[in-house]
Amino acid sequence: MEMTWYPAPGKLNLFLHVLGRRADGYHELQTVFRLVDCCDRVGIALRPDREVRFSGAFGEDNLCVKAARALKVGCELALEKKLPVGGGMGGGSSDAATVLIALNRLAKLGLDPAELATIGLAIGADVPFFIHGKNALGEGVGERLLPLDLPPAWYLVLTPQVSVSTKEVFASSALTRDTKRLKIPPFFSGQGRNDLEPVVSARYPEVARHLEWLRARSPQARMTGSGACVFAEFGSEAEALAVYDQLPGGMGGFVAKGLDRHPLLEEC
Repeated sequence: MEMTWYPAPGKLNLFLHVLGRRADGYHELQTVFRLVDCCDRVGIALRPDREVRFSGAFGEDNLCVKAARALKVGCELALEKKLPVGGGMGGGSSDAATVLIALNRLAKLGLDPAELATIGLAIGADVPFFIHGKNALGEGVGERLLPLDLPPAWYLVLTPQVSVSTKEVFASSALTRDTKRLKIPPFFSGQGRNDLEPVVSARYPEVARHLEWLRARSPQARMTGSGACVFAEFGSEAEALAVYDQLPGGMGGFVAKGLDRHPLLEEC
């Protein structure tokens, strides 16, 4: 069965503030999501029955499978990972969103983005952002989205080889939960901070080491999501590559371009 391959771009949190704890146990957040051109790829082929089959190294319980089962559409799925697993770049959520968008088209379900986003929110808090497919201010758990126009930018992303537990970070007694809400738009580059960063840096020395190295070369460097990836913004690819070329042995990373829209929206 021949598969068609679809892009699943990553995201960076240009800032991430924790405003408080909600009655449902989750946290009230404020963040700016930025799409980047580093992408996973999801392979999809429709099946004549309602069975969902996944081939690959991530098991049958990954978010791609959950997304297909939520739509009750039979398909064959495969996944090529490029985004760091557990890096705070939304790879799993983006993969799920791509499955929802692509199956909605392939099976001619006729669901609009708001309906897909509601289904996606039950799979992961970042899924609605990828479904709407535009840079945005995110509030709530990240599902309340206000589209933002962001200037062109390039990002150097460093990838510490550790796996950060998002659940443990949010449960930490050291986490600040009373940051004041910023009035946005407009959004200015370098605005805000990542409230999870001090907790993660204290628990994961590798994250702290990468962040210290990058911040020495770009003072506004910060962590994305709950880590482990850290990044710095540059005005050109050449500037980002110049810092990338200084990376010492034992550190890895890549340069990514900021996007305005999800690649699947460009095909509309």
